[in-house]
Amino acid sequence: MKSTTDLNVKIFADGADKAGMLEMAAKPYIKGLTTNPTLMRKAGITDYKAFALDVLQDISDKSISFEVFSDDFEVMARQAIQIAGWADNVYVKIPVTNTKREPAYELVQRLSRQGIKLNVTAIMTLDQIQNIAANLDPAVPSYISVFAGRIADTGRDPVPIMEEAIRVLDEMPHAELIWASPRELLNIFQADAIGCHIITVTNAILKKLDLISKDLDEYSLDTVKMFYNDAKSAGYVI
Repeated sequence: MKSTTDLNVKIFADGADKAGMLEMAAKPYIKGLTTNPTLMRKAGITDYKAFALDVLQDISDKSISFEVFSDDFEVMARQAIQIAGWADNVYVKIPVTNTKREPAYELVQRLSRQGIKLNVTAIMTLDQIQNIAANLDPAVPSYISVFAGRIADTGRDPVPIMEEAIRVLDEMPHAELIWASPRELLNIFQADAIGCHIITVTNAILKKLDLISKDLDEYSLDTVKMFYNDAKSAGYVI
């Protein structure tokens, strides 16, 4: 099994806790960072712009994706232009549709043609992938975030969709495919095996990296010890 240094897929840390983001950004195997309004709300962030600018003061050498949060495309466009101006390493996350099911393809085209680096997010179908790719400026760096983990949550295998997405992007050297919302450490190796460019990983999954290639007999024993010690600590009797 490969180690993190042998992987071709780039690992991006996904989170909204500044201390955690700085910790991950300092690791050489973390190549970029992403966040979103949901993660920021859970982290207790109340001032979106202040938080972003604070983080960007400390992280300037790796890409960071910040998301627009309007449901109106014109307002999204204004937010995107402002966010893109915060720092050169910023990618602007644009949802593939708004809440009314209206696709954001025209907005993606407009912003990409203005030279704004985009991270088009919440993608789950091949049709969405193809339409986004068709509207991105091929000369402008961009990310296409396919939520493979959420696809898997529906009982579907995301790998064929991700493989087809890679083929769609073959003629776009500046567009990179993101395996988003992974559910387990194995997903990193699945993404690497199919040639996916990037995978976003939460701190909870990143903490499992020391388990790579762990002896399974030892892991089995560790598990038995956990059950035994927890039962003992609880004082269970029969």
